[in-house]
Amino acid sequence: MERSCLTTLCYIEKEDCYLMMHRIKKEGDINRDKWIGVGGHFEQDESPEECLLREVKEETGLTLTSYRFRRLVTFISDRWNTEYMCLYTADGYEGELVADCREGTLEWVEKSRLRELNLWDGDYIFLDLLERGADFFSLKLRYEGDDLKEVCLHPAESI
Repeated sequence: MERSCLTTLCYIEKEDCYLMMHRIKKEGDINRDKWIGVGGHFEQDESPEECLLREVKEETGLTLTSYRFRRLVTFISDRWNTEYMCLYTADGYEGELVADCREGTLEWVEKSRLRELNLWDGDYIFLDLLERGADFFSLKLRYEGDDLKEVCLHPAESI
């Protein structure tokens, strides 16, 4: 079965940190060596929330108890098919963080340190919008290779 073009990504918050995954384990990973939140591709007939809860549980061992749909992000690239990502934040969970994740290493990272990490350029944009408390928006990011070439924000505001 072909992978869905629909994905979820979640930034789980604790104190002034996000749970980040350093993607270093999976061969052929388009996110190789990047730091991202947790999430993944929809499975057949899943809603965004079902995908979110399943992916977070699989990757972290945590069960989300409080989360919020924040943004729709469209990724366009010359190296992969267009992806539509449902972006979430979560501030409540149960369970213990897994010691070993098959896709990378998990680490609580202070929000003030995010710019020190190897993130996609577009991730800095939506993380900044999250921190500023921007209302719901749709963000379109177009990449050529690893280079961000176009940013469209709807409704438009300064980015």
